[in-house]
Amino acid sequence: MEPRILGKGVSKVDGVKLVTGRGGFTDDFAIPGMLYARTLPSPHAHARILRIDASKARALQGVRAVLTHEDVPRIPFTTAGQGYPEPSPYDSVLLDRKVRFVGDRVAAVAADTLAIAERALSLIDVEYEPLPALFDPEKAMEPDAPKVHDEKDTTGIHDRTRNLAASVEAQVGNVEQGFAAADLILERTYRVPHVQQVPLEPHICISYLDEDGRLVIRTSTQVPFHCRRTVARILGLPVGRIRIIKPRVGGGFGAKQEILLEDICGALTLAAKRPVRLAMTREEEFSRSRTRHPQVIRLKTGVTKEGKLTANEMTVVANTGAYGGHALTVQCCTGSKPLSLYKCPHVKYQAHAVYTNLAVAGAYRGYGCPQGYFAVESQMDELAQALQLDPIEIRKRNMVGLGDSLPMAEVLGEGKEGFHQKIESCGLSTCIEKGAHAIGWSEKRGKPGRGPILRGVGAACLMQGSAIPGVDMGSAYIKINDDGSFNLQVGATDLGGGSDTIFAQITAEVLGISPEQVVVYSSDTDLTPFDKGAYASSTIYITGGAVKKVAELIGEQIVKVASGLLSRNQSDLRFNDGSVVAPDGASVTLAQVAQHSFYTQDQFQIQATASHMSYACPPPFAAQFAEVEVDAGTGLVRVVKFVTAVDCGKVLNPPLAEGQIEGAVAQGLGYALTEELRFDEKGRIVNPNFTDYKIFTARDMPEMKTILVETHEPTGPFGAKSVAEIGINGPAPAVANAVFDALGIRFLELPITPEKILKALKERAPQEAIA
Repeated sequence: MEPRILGKGVSKVDGVKLVTGRGGFTDDFAIPGMLYARTLPSPHAHARILRIDASKARALQGVRAVLTHEDVPRIPFTTAGQGYPEPSPYDSVLLDRKVRFVGDRVAAVAADTLAIAERALSLIDVEYEPLPALFDPEKAMEPDAPKVHDEKDTTGIHDRTRNLAASVEAQVGNVEQGFAAADLILERTYRVPHVQQVPLEPHICISYLDEDGRLVIRTSTQVPFHCRRTVARILGLPVGRIRIIKPRVGGGFGAKQEILLEDICGALTLAAKRPVRLAMTREEEFSRSRTRHPQVIRLKTGVTKEGKLTANEMTVVANTGAYGGHALTVQCCTGSKPLSLYKCPHVKYQAHAVYTNLAVAGAYRGYGCPQGYFAVESQMDELAQALQLDPIEIRKRNMVGLGDSLPMAEVLGEGKEGFHQKIESCGLSTCIEKGAHAIGWSEKRGKPGRGPILRGVGAACLMQGSAIPGVDMGSAYIKINDDGSFNLQVGATDLGGGSDTIFAQITAEVLGISPEQVVVYSSDTDLTPFDKGAYASSTIYITGGAVKKVAELIGEQIVKVASGLLSRNQSDLRFNDGSVVAPDGASVTLAQVAQHSFYTQDQFQIQATASHMSYACPPPFAAQFAEVEVDAGTGLVRVVKFVTAVDCGKVLNPPLAEGQIEGAVAQGLGYALTEELRFDEKGRIVNPNFTDYKIFTARDMPEMKTILVETHEPTGPFGAKSVAEIGINGPAPAVANAVFDALGIRFLELPITPEKILKALKERAPQEAIA
């Protein structure tokens, strides 16, 4: 049966209140007696605190609480918001006697005003013992390098003597055998930088004690339930004594899959017995939040003269910064997804996530995949050039398809061996065909033109995943109201992408109503059922599955009541336009069913809850194409047109899917051409603002074309797969390949800036790689 609601551009359930300024973000909340908190950052990249004196700060009028490492218990934890037990080291504490990067937390103050809090910070006297700092992850692994984490009470660090937060190795087949069978072997080293998620709303939280003395934290988070568990550990409170409320979120992109403020904000509330507000400034968002992992990627590939891959060997050295949240799992994804896109009998992967004294890396949309795809998709283009093949053709000869297994994804997983993965839906060939046609591939490829403005087109193929198999779980609860409307409660976290809207659509589709009859309430650890949170491209696939299940359970209860009212068999009844209808036209409204169940006979509340998890991780597929103009006089690259063709299974809300893809593309273009956090010789970020850190804005965006290629994923709700992350993976290699098509120069380091292009043109060696 053709869906009534799904597959259509239904308006967002929170759209009106957002555009009219009634969105209810964390800061849209006033509570009497609220204090304002600030934290003291370390001025050193690596130092030991020899002495700290906060007496003058405490004596300042208007200061209500001051905390240093001397005032709080030392309980190691991970800031990573992951399922328990977290696959990240417990290498953080609330406040430490050692600092490990510029901006690391030294002390915290809560005061009547922000100005008083800032003044109090300046009165805290700290004596530091500066220690040798590490900024290069490859040097940090040397045996005589200083140790970033020399404390004895941390756990889960792979090898603290080599500053290894995490390390992973996996192999399928025998790469030596694969390289021996190759007619051509290509080996390159790729480098990708620190970049920041830059959500429009910086990190912010407000904590207070409710009338029962429980700690309530209203916070802009992706992971409310993980946040509650972690804060309970840090503050020594029972989980049941903490409530986390996630209001509307102004973007997260992985940066808010961390517990960065909630712990210290809660600690200040407990100390002052007053509500406390703590927010990052934009500069602090750059320096104290999280970044994408910079990596050095060495990729060696063997191929036959016919263009068939025989071996792939990838080695990654990642800079995790001062702490190791997500260190293991991000590196697992760098290998598991990019190295699974093409069929290759012999594959080897090794990655080290290394501690340094620079800004801390963590989760960022794509979660390790943009780094890996930059290497793999650049390498595929260079192999095609060496074999005199069209870059699309070499991809077609090697790409996975329907029925194929994904052995590297199985052995790597995300921090543990995965489950058997078999592709049950794949529209990649159609994505390539439609995307190539939309960009004008055959007409434009290899025709850069003459003069200072040179033109090129480039392509990249991609896959992602849908949730972490066997780990992620989401739940949903529905009850009917007197008027036949429904309350849907989910623990899932809508970050602005529209998941609440799609949950309303799923409910409406099952129960034969309009989405407006579904009131969605999400992400309150007291009032909504458990959900692991918004990450790993899992929200619609996992929690959407739970919503579909619970709506069907509600439907069964409604039909049972309606069957008695209509004197008809349950199997003959169906939902239509807010009523239950029999084949002969007899009907009863949902309001009548609700009122009967509440007031008339065998009274009960029509309600249900359901949970969903999956051992499958169906990959969405995509082909992305870039058309660029390169000014040989200035080195400026302008992306003229960008095409993304995506197979995300059944598209449940096309405008929302397109919005996810185009937002991801904007971030990916910044990664390709403009974004890089830069540090001085002391480890300080020198561009922590939007003037000097260049993100793509509306004026920079090219002509965009998004093509949704529908397939049916049998394991997903109504055939859906994920769509949120895949669009960020391909812009960097697609643009790099397009720049090569224009200039004949290959760039192996991001971002591809005008300065690098001018330098390469000056040193030009035609068709040679420029590192």
